[in-house]
Amino acid sequence: MTSSLQLLFAAINQVKDETALRSQVLPKMGKYFTAKRWGIFLFDRVSLPNNQLKKTLQTALSIEHNPVLRYVVEHHAPVHEALVVSPKTWQIICPRPDHWHVMAGPLVSNGQLVGGLGFTREKSLPAFDRQNLADLSGICLHLSLWMATVRSQQQTLRCDRLTPRELEIASLVALGRTNAEIGRELWITENSVKQALKRMFRKLEVSSRAEMVAQLAMKQQHLPTVNLSPSIQ
Repeated sequence: MTSSLQLLFAAINQVKDETALRSQVLPKMGKYFTAKRWGIFLFDRVSLPNNQLKKTLQTALSIEHNPVLRYVVEHHAPVHEALVVSPKTWQIICPRPDHWHVMAGPLVSNGQLVGGLGFTREKSLPAFDRQNLADLSGICLHLSLWMATVRSQQQTLRCDRLTPRELEIASLVALGRTNAEIGRELWITENSVKQALKRMFRKLEVSSRAEMVAQLAMKQQHLPTVNLSPSIQ
């Protein structure tokens, strides 16, 4: 069993992105835990196609309604349903036959819960036990570290796409300058600033000035000192 767990750790370290993680590693985890279903849930990757599904998920993922999730959120530790609720109550909360037994673990970044890893079993299979929880704890630690590393690398690649001029604009945005003020200080038109910001948002995969500044700050990107003298292009 320990050898198999080490193989999962190695598999996590070998994949390069979240798509490969889901397609190549998660099925191996499901097999390891003899699970019927499995999944990784990342809060910033959720896309809800309609209001009904959104409402359903909000209820299922509400810490008021789901004691398993509440435990994970409060303790940042793996748990299975039998540790926090009676079988009769769990059947009311989650009547699905393929979710008769559940186990969930936390994915943590900078001390904050950013997602979870979950597995389920059918009624015919035994419940998850404390050894399963111990193994899931190790997997979640590896995954949390892997995610932090991969996302940091991705952010670095995005930040490196900015040109020197775009970095100058970013430095002025960080100082709270308006587009008009940035244009005057860099001797370019306000529309040029607007177009540059649109390009920068696409490169960094952000949707606001605040997100852009936060991402650059997260990477400790050294923004250039802005030369306020007109330059000859």
